[in-house]
Amino acid sequence: MTLRADLFFSFRSPYSYLAIGRYRAFAQEYDVDIALRTVLPIAIRDPSILFTGNPNVGRYIFIDAARTAQMLDLPYRWPRPDPVVQNLATREIAAEQPYIHRLCRLGQAAERRGKGLAFADEVSRVIWSGTVDNWHEGDHLAKAAARAGLDLADLDAEAERDAQALDAEIAANQAALEAAGHWGVPTLVFEGEPFFGQDRIAMAKWRMEQKGLVRRDA
Repeated sequence: MTLRADLFFSFRSPYSYLAIGRYRAFAQEYDVDIALRTVLPIAIRDPSILFTGNPNVGRYIFIDAARTAQMLDLPYRWPRPDPVVQNLATREIAAEQPYIHRLCRLGQAAERRGKGLAFADEVSRVIWSGTVDNWHEGDHLAKAAARAGLDLADLDAEAERDAQALDAEIAANQAALEAAGHWGVPTLVFEGEPFFGQDRIAMAKWRMEQKGLVRRDA
């Protein structure tokens, strides 16, 4: 029997980027259906939580994400531009956010088509790998969508046409994350149990194995 889980994910989270490729590979190898549950970054959901308290929090995230990428042998650089427009020196969040709402709606639209994990993985690589500047311009996102088996123009059209409904789905994802007992990303929720962080993938797999997880080729 196919197992099912939800992956709560943010396009602004470096740890989401560091986890998404492994969760995608996991779902390809094992008989588990992992639904992408896109959420707005905490910087947008609740700016009082992130980068507003002890300054060591921000510094630690920058250091730890970079070294984790090195350990995993993943290319990594803080995005240019940042998906959330924020002054990292003053921590001020800009009123206008031209990138993150589009990304979240695109991710949700991709999940509607059953390709959320693939889309999030391919787009995150473009945003976070450091291989391109201005990831939002040119054909970078279009090529990423194509690698996931999707058409960016089609996704963008739906994101604009159905923005209100997509935003409601994203809000429902955020409520579901909190109901599962967590607030951060990436968080995998399996049978009501949250597994927070890019370093909890093995533990989530262990729990699923207790519930009968098998390889797809088995």
